[in-house]
Amino acid sequence: MSGPDVLPLEELGMADVPRVGGKNASLGELLRALGGRGVRVPGGFATSADAYRAYVAANGIGPRLGELLAAHRSGRAGLRETGAAVRELFLGGAFPEDTAERIRAAYRALGARTGRADPAVAVRSNATAEDLPDASFAGQQETFLDVVGEEALLEACRRCYASLFTDRAITYRELKGFDHLAVALSVGVQEMVRADLGAFGVMFTLDTETGFPDVVVVSAAWGLGETVVQGSVDPDKYVVFKPLLGAAPAPVVERTRGAKLQKMVRDDDAPAAAPRTRLVATTDRERRAFVLDDADVLRLARWAVQVEEHYGRPMDLEWAEDGSTGELFLLQARPETVQARRGRTRFTVHHLEGSGPVLASGAAIGDVIAAGPARVVRSPADVEDFPAGAVLVTGTTDPDWVPVMRRAAAVVTDHGGPTSHAAIVSRELGLPAVVGTGDATAVVADGQELTVSCAEGERGRVYAGTLPFRAEEVDLGSLPRTRTAIMVNVASPDAALRWWRLPADGVGLARMEFVVNSIVQVHPMALVRPERVADEADRRRIAELTEGFEDPGEYFVQTLALGLAKLAAPHHPRPVVVRLSDFKSNEYAHLVGGAAFEQAEENPMLGFRGASRYYDPRYREGFALECRALRRVREHIGFRNVVVMVPFCRTPAEADRVLAEMAAHGLERGREGLKVYMMCEIPSNVVLAEQFAARFDGFSIGSNDLTQLVLGVDRDAEALRALFDERDEAVTRMIAEAIRKAHAAGIPIGICGQGPSDHPDFAEFLVREGIDSISLNPDSFLRTARRIAETGRRLAAGPGSTMDA
Repeated sequence: MSGPDVLPLEELGMADVPRVGGKNASLGELLRALGGRGVRVPGGFATSADAYRAYVAANGIGPRLGELLAAHRSGRAGLRETGAAVRELFLGGAFPEDTAERIRAAYRALGARTGRADPAVAVRSNATAEDLPDASFAGQQETFLDVVGEEALLEACRRCYASLFTDRAITYRELKGFDHLAVALSVGVQEMVRADLGAFGVMFTLDTETGFPDVVVVSAAWGLGETVVQGSVDPDKYVVFKPLLGAAPAPVVERTRGAKLQKMVRDDDAPAAAPRTRLVATTDRERRAFVLDDADVLRLARWAVQVEEHYGRPMDLEWAEDGSTGELFLLQARPETVQARRGRTRFTVHHLEGSGPVLASGAAIGDVIAAGPARVVRSPADVEDFPAGAVLVTGTTDPDWVPVMRRAAAVVTDHGGPTSHAAIVSRELGLPAVVGTGDATAVVADGQELTVSCAEGERGRVYAGTLPFRAEEVDLGSLPRTRTAIMVNVASPDAALRWWRLPADGVGLARMEFVVNSIVQVHPMALVRPERVADEADRRRIAELTEGFEDPGEYFVQTLALGLAKLAAPHHPRPVVVRLSDFKSNEYAHLVGGAAFEQAEENPMLGFRGASRYYDPRYREGFALECRALRRVREHIGFRNVVVMVPFCRTPAEADRVLAEMAAHGLERGREGLKVYMMCEIPSNVVLAEQFAARFDGFSIGSNDLTQLVLGVDRDAEALRALFDERDEAVTRMIAEAIRKAHAAGIPIGICGQGPSDHPDFAEFLVREGIDSISLNPDSFLRTARRIAETGRRLAAGPGSTMDA
């Protein structure tokens, strides 16, 4: 039984937003448009804005509501006093009998479809101005889970109406300029998905921190969804690369396990009028396990892409797994409202220009920096005198905290992830936030000066003291095109997506050893020969890192592969050159378990490094893990644009041994389009360039090592620093010869050393010599790209330069 005030979801579509709000209209749209294509959405019904207005009229709420809001605007009544009084008006009312009967009838019809006399339902509020492209009211009104029975349903609907006037909702509407009396509320009633026995999460069809559009970001935690939305748990995180969905077996580029210390479940012993949910601690098994396997992650990502394609815009979705059936469902779909407003070619880059002690770290929300005195707040009752411009440091936030967050310079929380309330509101308000630090409230002193940096990648940091920083406004549309390919050097998967807007021609150098050092952390030989690790602390740390892996070597392969895949994602399908590990023996020794496998060397810079390790029995099994990781990146995750580069290859015979070793592990040059480059960084590489060119598909000049070896200067020697200069004539002659020989052999040659980033005149020299590509550090890309373009124009116009070879 339906009418203008109660409507089945499957009869709704986006044209019905004025009647039932964006959330309910979107659920109807999903059921109608995508239900037949495999996207599962629980059925149900919605009360309309007409039902809300009828309720207001039948209970005489309108006049008194206007008086209360007017008193608040004039300053005669405080926010809490006003909100409480307005909510009491709604809670004390009753539905008109005809509306109440239609709600009961729709509930009985839902029970008939599900085969249950009194089905459990989720009752969700939806303001009719909610989820507009430039504003999101999501999470401000109440949701009631596991509601059973007709009278309990009517009470939940009343409470939804009252939640239209929570303190945070009143504040937000005033912030956005919405007329309180013009906003109505629709209630969505859906069949309850037994996430209390399963899981819940949130998805975005872009990266919410950087705006990178080619990923689906999925969060997941055990139990009902309030813990994720409120940020009281640290969920798992999965990132899927959209362009390879359907083209590669498993294009998952990140899989991060969250702590998931608690979950919300159904409370069967609760009184009928009380919330029928409760928080419980998760088990050790639940904390150690990932909530989703790859098959479920990919299914959710495909649904997210279908929804995004249907709506033609980035989307914010909620999903749940029914633990009794194992089925996945979409629960909500609404427009993403923060990154959608940012341009693709104009952005502000923040640069931290000082350093200090790091007090806490967590997930970075946003990409800016702020500083101010800390205000450690442990309860919402303590926020009345929160000073404007202070850094809010607290355990977690919920929608009642919005008024104080508006006054904060930055937000730091102990708990929560990128989809927590603190994260969502901070994005909306443009605040930097570091969430899920674990211990910020314990380590930060009230009043202590802090610098909160979210400009260093996915990990945000809270520094002691006020550090200098600057903001650079960049218009990428004004960058000139260049004849020389301009690429970027990348190292940290945490920061990989930050620079996606740069108009780079690919990655000239992705440093594998950085991923090993920062993420894998363990010496690969310690994973294949664990019995040789004698240090007890190292053994414990290895056990912690490899927990859940039957084969410790698989930990290395999976972790390295995901890190490299994330480095490659922003640049697909352009080439991404990944250099095989190039640690020196002293650097390898500092990895967990590394001391058992590395011998002290007088000069590690010229010792057992690069190509010489890969076929040597001392490291050969570790190199096999590197090859397995690269195969997984290319063949399983799907980044066939990854090029493998061999560093520090001393002789053509050594090149043959390395290539044979790679082929034995499935990385055969030419197979599946695999290209193999060589670092040109040893004088023998230039002298015998013709022979090396016959074995490799391209060269990349490593100017640091080449300068060191041509001039005989230890690049780490402080006393000789003045002599170390890649612009020295001896070095530039070697580089010019390498470029000439590579072109004569018909292979490309680029440069990935630090020189072009540090010295614009060196970059000019390279352009004049006709180098094919220059790979720059991201933070110097913009200024050096302009210099390269100017050089190219000047060379096209006639002779002359600032530097001779």
